[in-house]
Amino acid sequence: MSRVLVVGGAGYIGSHMVRMLAEAGHGVTTFDNLTLGHRDAVLAGDIVEGDLLDPSSLARAFAGRAFDAVMHFAAFAYVRESVVAPRKYYENNVVGTVNLVNAMLDAGVKRLVFSSTCATYGEVESGPITEATTQEPVNPYGRTKLVIEGLLRDYADAYGLSSVSLRYFNAAGASMDGTLAERHDPEPHLIPLVLRETERVLDGGDPAATNLEVYGTDFPTPDGSCVRDYVHVEDLCAAHLLAVDRLIARAELGAEAYNLGSDRGFSVLEIIDAARRVTGAPIEHRAVGRKKGDPATLVASTKRAREVLGWEPRHTDLDSILRSAWYASYPKRRPAGA
Repeated sequence: MSRVLVVGGAGYIGSHMVRMLAEAGHGVTTFDNLTLGHRDAVLAGDIVEGDLLDPSSLARAFAGRAFDAVMHFAAFAYVRESVVAPRKYYENNVVGTVNLVNAMLDAGVKRLVFSSTCATYGEVESGPITEATTQEPVNPYGRTKLVIEGLLRDYADAYGLSSVSLRYFNAAGASMDGTLAERHDPEPHLIPLVLRETERVLDGGDPAATNLEVYGTDFPTPDGSCVRDYVHVEDLCAAHLLAVDRLIARAELGAEAYNLGSDRGFSVLEIIDAARRVTGAPIEHRAVGRKKGDPATLVASTKRAREVLGWEPRHTDLDSILRSAWYASYPKRRPAGA
């Protein structure tokens, strides 16, 4: 089995990935600055505490270890924040990735799985988004990821760095056994915010005094709220395992990219309805203005990932995605035997 360096392995997706790698028999090392990640979420392997903006800590991670591949999850990923703080995003996401791939080349490691995003596509007028859809991001977060994808193509041509960029369409859910959950502070993501409001109401809070905000109810969608494609975190990680296998099996693969989603979209209001259904809580919401740089609809076509990587997501039902997040984040709500 291979040995993998997981950059950002103490974060939400990274920690699920570390666990899955170990369960599949791979050796794993986590590299994380623990600013947003959690040391106790790293359930396997060793940890090197360091920062992508500190090349010496990267050199320390590679020293004395022979990695077959690197997985890169360590990016800032909040669209709204990127609009008001683009400098932070270009420094961490772009400069940090440059430092990482340079350290990889210095250490003789030439395989990378990169956590990219559907935000590289921007506003798409119609139809499911394929990998051939024009990439025109509408916010700094998406632009930083697009810059990195270009960098990886250049590094493939010049230095033989093989990479697979996986363009996520809204990671969601949690480990099915409840041992790992989504823990962000502050929390920007819809499903955890909906479940936080659910917990408040079930603890006796007045539904009318809601803290749950819906950003925009005038989008050109069936119910006016924006539509997104949600993919379970464990299905994302399964795609990463397949990407590593592909990188190891094929020398000088070049720079490839795949969409990861569920091939269908759910609106914000549909998510709220599903949370009511799953938890039984009479949650309410209040409408506020749109977020700047927020597209109306983002829905994936995952045909290429299925055909080339052999990826078959297992947790595609919206209720099961919500239920996994609900039970992991609020274990006291988990029924006995569930």
